[in-house]
Amino acid sequence: MPQPHPIPTAPSPGFNVYPAPGPGPGVPPQPPPRGYQEHATTPQHHRQAPDPHATITPYMPVGTGIPPALEYLTQIDQILIHQKVELVEAFIGFEGNNKYEILNSLGQQIFHAEEQNDCCTRNCCGSLRRFSMRVEDTAGREVLRMVRPLKCVSCWCPCCLQELEVQCPPGITIGHVVQTWHPFMPKFSIQNAEKETVLRVLGPCFAFSCGGDVTFEVKTLDESRGVGRISKQWSGLLKEVFTDTDNFGIQFPMDLDVKIKAVLLGACFLIDFMFFEKTGEVGQRSSVITS
Repeated sequence: MPQPHPIPTAPSPGFNVYPAPGPGPGVPPQPPPRGYQEHATTPQHHRQAPDPHATITPYMPVGTGIPPALEYLTQIDQILIHQKVELVEAFIGFEGNNKYEILNSLGQQIFHAEEQNDCCTRNCCGSLRRFSMRVEDTAGREVLRMVRPLKCVSCWCPCCLQELEVQCPPGITIGHVVQTWHPFMPKFSIQNAEKETVLRVLGPCFAFSCGGDVTFEVKTLDESRGVGRISKQWSGLLKEVFTDTDNFGIQFPMDLDVKIKAVLLGACFLIDFMFFEKTGEVGQRSSVITS
């Protein structure tokens, strides 16, 4: 008859038999294997809290299609442009590169613009000269570039019309300022990168005023409604007569496309060169009739 309960055999050599825990002292605790992490047995007050700054999500602009350098223009509806005084130019009539400070309505500088040109072109071509305007932010990074080619000026010749190209970033065109032919009024078309006209700029018959501002109206495409203005502000008798240092103000809708706002800034520079830059002797300025 088979046994009801098999008799346990002796353990084979090398097999460790751990006795059941008894009333006596037990086996001392063994250290964990190398590489093992006892997260569950770590006391709560010794656990190191994760660093919230270990991973920083990079900032991404909210708007789409907005160049990073022009994000600030989405928050303003007015720009002030102040041309710096050149003492050498004021005293000896030597034409230097034009420099501008671009400010917000509180007088805080947001951009700095400087003309890039050679001495021969500045002093031989006068206000008709070609130039490349470099616009930098407060950190010195170039955010805008405005290029004006050399062209003749004549109100009686439709083929001699001024224009200016606006790039942001440099090398990528975002808009154009093109003079529209008119027999006695300064008129410009504000165009996008595809050369589609989106706004018009209309000036007075005589771009000169003694003791007052000269205003260029920014109008819709059909010229039925005004949406802004570019104003040449009166700087005082001495500055107006002996220097070409000018102050401008640009107003536009808050929700206007920032690229078109930058093109309006380029239109202000082109208007300054065409109508308020000295040509020839001191005090002689170009006007709608003489240009």
